[in-house]
Amino acid sequence: MQWPFEALIGLRYLRARRRNGFISFISLISIVGIALGVAALIIVLSVMNGFQKEIRGRILSVASHVEVSAYNGRLPGWQQVAATASHDKHVLAAAPFVNGQGLFSAYGNVRGGLVRGIEPALENGVVDVGRHMVAGKLEALQPGQFGIVLGVELARQLSVGMGDKVTLFVPEGTVTPAGMIPRYKQFTVVGLFKVDMFEYDASLAMIHLRDAQVLSRLGDNVSGVRLKLDDPMLAPLVKAELQKAFSQEQLVTDWTDTNANYFRAVQIEKRMMTIILTLIVAVAAFNLVSTLVMVVTDKQADIAILRTLGASPASIMKIFMIQGSVAGVTGTLSGVAGGVLVALNLDVIVPLIERVLGTKLLSSEVYMIDYLPSDVQTGDVLTITVISLLLALFATLYPSWRAARTQPAEALRYE
Repeated sequence: MQWPFEALIGLRYLRARRRNGFISFISLISIVGIALGVAALIIVLSVMNGFQKEIRGRILSVASHVEVSAYNGRLPGWQQVAATASHDKHVLAAAPFVNGQGLFSAYGNVRGGLVRGIEPALENGVVDVGRHMVAGKLEALQPGQFGIVLGVELARQLSVGMGDKVTLFVPEGTVTPAGMIPRYKQFTVVGLFKVDMFEYDASLAMIHLRDAQVLSRLGDNVSGVRLKLDDPMLAPLVKAELQKAFSQEQLVTDWTDTNANYFRAVQIEKRMMTIILTLIVAVAAFNLVSTLVMVVTDKQADIAILRTLGASPASIMKIFMIQGSVAGVTGTLSGVAGGVLVALNLDVIVPLIERVLGTKLLSSEVYMIDYLPSDVQTGDVLTITVISLLLALFATLYPSWRAARTQPAEALRYE
């Protein structure tokens, strides 16, 4: 196959001779800059996607997809509520719960946290806590026996383990002639769970639903009903449908409402990092402008000769656009390959860096997870590739247009 002469000349200009080696070096720097910018953008977005996916998974292992509760905190007839909610085709399971704040005390240690009353037989149907038990089982929670399941961090802070006693103080007190006396109850640790999310591991405790009702004086009422859906991403849609089915006294919320700050922050950070790193790619791409301007200046005589031999201004413009585009494509594809390769192997690279530096890069107390997740999404890679190629192509326009305007007589005057 015979290539157009514009392509042959443009590719030939990429191979530098000694006298224009500096121009070739500047062109190489531009290619490396584009590659690094593209790779950095892919890696950062993959980490952001991985972080969002990991946090979402860990939140949904403890939090339900949709909750139906009452504004006054007392929901009567939860069985009827669960039956009504189950009429929706996306609802897979339902379970009642009682939420409350409590103060845990053991061996002189005191910690505050969330107390959740659950029905063990139904709870495993709506969340995955049962799969994250490191000791004991949720089924060990029996009504009237006042057993408690703690997050591993909360248990560590209280210095308790399986079979130890924990005293739980609740905010509601009992009025006596001597004044207000806080209510408390001693529980036995019958299980420990670890969902690898510090917020839950260090502050969540679960007791049997009936024990929670007695402790909170709710009678047969509950705080609400938790629902599991076939697709968590449909939660806002299902919430809107369920709100129509229930009265105005009942509140329907989903996991995107209760954890909106997490995902909104990640989304904003992802958007800003995309803009910043795209600007880095743009700077690297526009380095091609200076490279091509120098090439055009250096090739004035060659351009004039081509013009006298019959080459049109459009052909001259194509020559330098091909030269710049090849540099842009080379840098982009190199960056895509390097970025995807690093993003897919972050689970190996980051621990290696931590061992070399002798420090932990991520703390679960600050970042909620203690490792760097990665989720390479094809859409992000394609978008980055297209943007980088368009920026590189745009950067070739002015130098190519300037080359096309070269007048043969002026260029050859001093040759």
